[in-house]
Amino acid sequence: MGNVAQQMVEVGVGPVSFEDVVAVARHGAGVRLADDAVAAIDTARGFVEVLAAAPTPAYGISTGFGALATKHIPAEQRELLQRSLVRSHAAGTGPEVEREVVRGLMLLRLSTLATGRTGIRLETARLMADMLTAGITPVVREYGSLGCSGDLAPLSHCALALLGEGEVHDAEGRLMPAAQALAAAGLSPVTLAAKEGLALINGTDGMLGMLVLALTDLDLLLRTADIAAAMSVEGQLGTDRVFAAELHRLRPHPGQQLSAANLAMILKDSGVVASHRGPDCNRVQDAYSLRCSPQVHGAARDTIEHAARVAKAELASAVDNPVVLEDGRVESNGNFHGAPVAYVLDFAAIVSADVASISERRTDRFLDKARNHGLPPFLAHDPGVDSGHMIAHYAQAAVVSELKRLAVPASVDSIPSSAMQEDHVSMGWHAARKLRRSVDGLTRVLAIEVLTAARALQMRAPLVPASASRAVIELLAEAGAGVPGPDRYLSPEIETAVEMVRSGAVLDAAQAAIGPLN
Repeated sequence: MGNVAQQMVEVGVGPVSFEDVVAVARHGAGVRLADDAVAAIDTARGFVEVLAAAPTPAYGISTGFGALATKHIPAEQRELLQRSLVRSHAAGTGPEVEREVVRGLMLLRLSTLATGRTGIRLETARLMADMLTAGITPVVREYGSLGCSGDLAPLSHCALALLGEGEVHDAEGRLMPAAQALAAAGLSPVTLAAKEGLALINGTDGMLGMLVLALTDLDLLLRTADIAAAMSVEGQLGTDRVFAAELHRLRPHPGQQLSAANLAMILKDSGVVASHRGPDCNRVQDAYSLRCSPQVHGAARDTIEHAARVAKAELASAVDNPVVLEDGRVESNGNFHGAPVAYVLDFAAIVSADVASISERRTDRFLDKARNHGLPPFLAHDPGVDSGHMIAHYAQAAVVSELKRLAVPASVDSIPSSAMQEDHVSMGWHAARKLRRSVDGLTRVLAIEVLTAARALQMRAPLVPASASRAVIELLAEAGAGVPGPDRYLSPEIETAVEMVRSGAVLDAAQAAIGPLN
């Protein structure tokens, strides 16, 4: 896992940060429990053991689960009860989900365990932290969560690995039995005691982890979208007057003002824009996809900010049922319902689709001779013989069409389960899964716009593009991408641009030239 794996994230009673989630999930950072978490876990466990010894049934401690909650379980069968719960609920199916998703949900479940609200034993919580540090990643399947009573199946596959059962990938990605991976890392499986099965599987951690990762990506992509839009405005001889701060103060949405400031900053030193910026310029009514970029990108920013507030509230939550209260009571509740997270996951997918949609419209204008202000059709070297970026736009349009389908909300669906005990569910896991695909699609759409704008701006020579645009053009050109000329194998260039957008290289190049963007 390299040097990054030496980073350690400490999990305490308080919430983990977005940065902690990304460090552990995406970059392989290790995990340890803070002293306050150790104390909280021990205190709560004492309360649970008192209830487990009492003659009065307590849900999740001495009873069955879900629709079987009225069945009292004798003390001698409770170890079997917890093991059976995890085994039966590890019922996912379909392809494996990504390593970063599994690590994210494990970290977030551990964060809830660390609050001292679940009744977990310290040795069980520590084993989860040790598995993360050792890079042991349980196999979790695509289907199995309805987003209510927590992400039950995904979390159960992780809990199963704590028992030394099921399959995992080790730090090198090799698939093997969990018991073998634990032994190789010097770890021992646990035998679950009362309440621990529920504590391990009853949370919104999968959908929340995917939300945090998606919001992190979208923060980068929305700033990159401003770069792409500015390059398109510049390459299509558009005006920068519409990005003046005084105009955007008239409609004071925060995101819109930030986006407009970015576009104005990028275009400020553009020789292309300066060539037609004089008093005789009549380009004051550019097409909506150019002129309204700050309004669309800004609304997207404000939506993502709202989603981030929801995510931060969820990170500060202790989602379990039943939950251990400060006075030792163990109470049933409905905090496991994923609606708050599911709604913003769907909202973010709408945002992703619409930002991609306006990006595709800007790209299309470059390719139409009737609208591209003097550039050759499809930016082709020899139109007719060459097709230029005609089919790159097809690929972009295909992705946008897919993103529109992914924008259909999952959270409006519900399907009853557990003999009608769980009769309304959030479908938040599925909202999260489609948002991940949507974020990937937006990355590809923006990459094709950047690639197309870079080619077009070079075809405007001898006019000199803005310094930020030049930096992006040079970045692409160093990898043999976005350079005008006869037709060539285009797919590798697109993939190069996709990786440059995804990694933040495009954003970094522009910022190195002009300073930080909003």
